[in-house]
Amino acid sequence: MKTLPYVPVLLVAVLLGACSRPEVPQEPVRAVKLMKVSRGSLQAQTGYAGEVRARTESRLGFRVGGKLVQRPVEVGQRVTAGQLLAQLDAQDLALVAQAAQAQVVAAQTQRDLAAADFKRFSDLKAQGFVSGAEIERRQATLDAAEATLRQARAQGAVQGNQAGYARLLADGPGVVLAVEAEVGQVVAAGAPVVRVARDGARDAVISVPEDQVSRIRVGQAAKVRLWSAGQSAAEPFSAQVRELAASADPVTRTFQVKLALPADARVALGATVNVLFDGEPAAAAGPIRLPTSALIRASGGNTQDSAVWVFDPAGSTVSMRTVVVARADGNELLVASGLKEGEEVVAAGVHVLSPGQKVTRYAAGASR
Repeated sequence: MKTLPYVPVLLVAVLLGACSRPEVPQEPVRAVKLMKVSRGSLQAQTGYAGEVRARTESRLGFRVGGKLVQRPVEVGQRVTAGQLLAQLDAQDLALVAQAAQAQVVAAQTQRDLAAADFKRFSDLKAQGFVSGAEIERRQATLDAAEATLRQARAQGAVQGNQAGYARLLADGPGVVLAVEAEVGQVVAAGAPVVRVARDGARDAVISVPEDQVSRIRVGQAAKVRLWSAGQSAAEPFSAQVRELAASADPVTRTFQVKLALPADARVALGATVNVLFDGEPAAAAGPIRLPTSALIRASGGNTQDSAVWVFDPAGSTVSMRTVVVARADGNELLVASGLKEGEEVVAAGVHVLSPGQKVTRYAAGASR
């Protein structure tokens, strides 16, 4: 019975031991992927992609309307001057030409009759059988008949030409670029049927944005490199700006620029080219580029600020530093300020780090 007072004392000691805090484990040393901060260089010249086109592209069509019955050419086919490109059904045109010729014959007959009548009355006037007024009337009839004959002949020539317009012929040598009508289709007068790229001079055609067009002027020199030749081409073509659009394209909001290629340049129509203009400013230091995985939200202050983990090689620790991001470029961010060249930043795993934490450099393929 005398040992009972010691029971509460033992109980309190047990309870105090259960409530004691466990020892805090040390933060693990994490392996992180580091990258060295460096600046790239901006391209000294601005390149534009374009294509090769013929200086003259003819959109050929019939002078008369009708049903298309023949089109012997196809896209990519070479044609010569005078070669048949397409033909209309000329039956109606032939009938109209025949009607016009019949009108010529009728007018000729009326003129011959008026001429004979005038001669007969002239003979009677010499014998004193008719008056001078009657001769004047016969002369007026003859003049009207001759005018009608001239009109009929002109109309007959027009109708004869229209019958010939049923055949669409190439006006020069070239290559068929497009066919815009098929056999059986009824086409209107002047509607394009075949588009032909004429042989001769070639142009490199590019589209320039609004903010760059002020740097280009007519007569400016440029270098044109074929895309198919790649970087292995010995020398690019020398070209010169021949034409600069006065207004922007309503859809793309770009200005079309045409550059004249040398006469001896052997380039295929439609070939892709890369155009570099001469007289561009020298290359300048570019911005610092970081992958998007390297940035986090800054802790404290403005939560909209961006920050990176900067590696301290002396203590193998990381510290947070706020940076200013200029803009995004695909999967990279362009940093305007906050970093210096040569510093190392954490490129991946930034969300599991804390200020002052010790890290080790990650090595690909290392055993864990």
